[in-house]
Amino acid sequence: MKIFNTLLAIVRLLLFALVTLIIYGLLLITNLFYKKRDKKIARGIIYRRFIIRILHYVLGTKIIVYGNEPKISGLIVSNHRSYFDPLVILKNVLAYPIAKKEVESWPLIGSVCKTTGVIFVRRDNKNSRMETLDKINMILEKGFSILNTPEGTTHIKPITIKFKPGAFVIAAQLGVPVIPVAIDYKNLSDAWIGDDTFIPHFLRCFGKWRTEIKISFLEPIFSDNVDELIASSKKQIDSELLRFRKEWESA
Repeated sequence: MKIFNTLLAIVRLLLFALVTLIIYGLLLITNLFYKKRDKKIARGIIYRRFIIRILHYVLGTKIIVYGNEPKISGLIVSNHRSYFDPLVILKNVLAYPIAKKEVESWPLIGSVCKTTGVIFVRRDNKNSRMETLDKINMILEKGFSILNTPEGTTHIKPITIKFKPGAFVIAAQLGVPVIPVAIDYKNLSDAWIGDDTFIPHFLRCFGKWRTEIKISFLEPIFSDNVDELIASSKKQIDSELLRFRKEWESA
């Protein structure tokens, strides 16, 4: 069984790379017809969603969705379990995700991210954080959505850890809604934490026939009070995380 799981994961990894490479190549070709960077990024976001949808079939994910995917733009905030979180949240939602700077150097994935609207931040660098907040402000002002994980790190605790306020401050100032999203994986080992690296985690996670995930899109929150936005988002997400785990344990 272990050999089968390893072979399955390797096949999926190869298909993951092949699908991503083919669609990324098509994106680069179509970008030749556009001079403006904004146009290229806009098309990149559409192509990224197409990649994500195919990858879910390839990787054997089983996603249970609660609530309604947002129809309005705003600051989308979620808890953080894995590098795979955005691929679940952005399956149908168009947004600019925030990712750690290290992802930019990942083979193929980093290149795709750079051309599909991903904003990179070095969280331990104040200047990088400030530059990222400026980009968030500009994108939200233009009426587009941002996907942010305000915990700033992955973990497997039952509820969220402290939220960093930066993006919430901008949402409050601009009057845009904060849209909370809760996401969790049935198997806690699917979380990407500590010193775990991409390939070993991928082989472990997607060597299973099914990777079961639950995601809940919660009601948008409108407020010009930063503390209220943080507290309300955190409370809603925590409640869903506890519900997910309770349902899985009682099944």
